[in-house]
Amino acid sequence: MESEITMILENIQRQVDEALVDAVKFDNGNNSAGTRVRKAMQNIKGLAQEVRVEVQEQKSGVPA
Repeated sequence: MESEITMILENIQRQVDEALVDAVKFDNGNNSAGTRVRKAMQNIKGLAQEVRVEVQEQKSGVPA
């Protein structure tokens, strides 16, 4: 059984992989891809915060 932290990190990895594809498109002049990269990074930022909170809760013994 996967932990919530593992599932969030896997989600982050998927989003980074997708953002990388769009980053290459942006580098080649596709400005719409740049918008998608920015959106993905904002989503990843939120997910990273969720990981931080979850880890801290588990360290403190507070059930998530």
